[in-house]
Amino acid sequence: MSEPPASEPRVIKKYPNRRLYDTVESRYITLVDIRRLVMDEIDFVVIDKKSRSDITRSILLQVITAQEHTGQPLMSRDFLAQIVRSHGGSMPGLVGSYLEQSLKLLSSQDLHEPSEGDGGDMIGGLAQMHLERWRRLQDDPLRTMSRTAADPPEDRAEEPAAGHN
Repeated sequence: MSEPPASEPRVIKKYPNRRLYDTVESRYITLVDIRRLVMDEIDFVVIDKKSRSDITRSILLQVITAQEHTGQPLMSRDFLAQIVRSHGGSMPGLVGSYLEQSLKLLSSQDLHEPSEGDGGDMIGGLAQMHLERWRRLQDDPLRTMSRTAADPPEDRAEEPAAGHN
């Protein structure tokens, strides 16, 4: 079957019986097939047939849940609890954005399978870099809010008044 044009995402319909229907392949699919679409970087959207709402995020969360039950879990219990707590926090958008950017950065790194002795240093270095970025991200808004208009800019030297050299 042919793929939809690159500008249009592939449409997956979710029926009330909880089955997913791929409109391109004209067949019912499973969460394993959704994972394959993600891994193959095929743009898609999942639409609830009854309400016509976009439920793609919900389906992707189901894929993650299925993956967490098989093999070695990616996310610790503590990490998941922190994500749950971040939804009730004052800056859930900031947390989501930070996690998204961190994963993009991590996936752009040339990470190889660690051999004995170097894996901890490589991952530890990345973790330290992310921790420093997170601290700067947290500190910047606090500094901005606490700075008063009377404070001189830190990055500029005072310029002499016009006409005085």
